[in-house]
Amino acid sequence: MFNSIISGGLTPANFFICLGVALVLGLVVAITHKKTARSSSNFITTLAILPMLVSMAIMLVNGNLGAGVATVGVFSLVRFRSIAGNSRSILSVFFAMAIGLAVGTGYVAFASLFTIIVSAIIVFLKYINFGESASEDKKLTILVPEDLDYTEIFDDVFSKYTKSHLLEKSKTTNMGSMFELTYRINAKKNINEKEFIDKIRVKNGNLKVSLSHPLIEEEL
Repeated sequence: MFNSIISGGLTPANFFICLGVALVLGLVVAITHKKTARSSSNFITTLAILPMLVSMAIMLVNGNLGAGVATVGVFSLVRFRSIAGNSRSILSVFFAMAIGLAVGTGYVAFASLFTIIVSAIIVFLKYINFGESASEDKKLTILVPEDLDYTEIFDDVFSKYTKSHLLEKSKTTNMGSMFELTYRINAKKNINEKEFIDKIRVKNGNLKVSLSHPLIEEEL
C-alpha cells in the first residue's frame, strides 16, 4: 500500500496519476482550511494548486541532486518573498507542501491517508474549540499625557468594570509627550463598553482609548 508507484521509473500514466491525486488532495486541504479558518479566495486557490506544483517539481528532479538543491532554493525564495501569514495559514501551506512531496515521490496511498488523518484532526480540534481561552480577555490600549501618574489612576474604573486587569506594556509615543499603556483585562459580563471607555477618557484627558476583543495572542 505504501510503495512508490514510480519506483521503477516515471511513466506518462504515473505522471498524470500523481498530478490528479495531488490536485484532489490539494482540494481537500483547501476545503479544510476554508471550513476551519478565515482566509481569502486567492489563498484557498493557492492551497488547492500547491500540492500539484510541488509534486511536479519533485518528479522532475527525481534522482538529480543538483536540481533538487536548486528547487529547495526556489521554494525558500518564494517563502521569504511572501507576505507573512498567521500560524494557521503557515500550517496549511506546510500541509499542502508535505502532500506534494509525498505524491511527487510516488507515495500516493500514503499521501491520501495522511491527508485524511490530518484533515480530520484539524476539523476535530476546531470543533472542540481546542486552544481557545475560556475567559473573555481583551486588550485595552490607553494614551495618557507624559505628566500623568497612571499607576493607580484607573483602578476604580477597573474594579467596577473588570474582573481582573494587568498592565502588560507601557511605552512613550508622540515624541515622548505621551505614554501608551497596554492592559490585558477580563471584563465583567454585560458591561456597557461605551460607558467603560468614557470613564477612562475622563481620566486620560480625552485621549485615544481602544478596546479589542477577543484578545489574540501574537502569531508566528
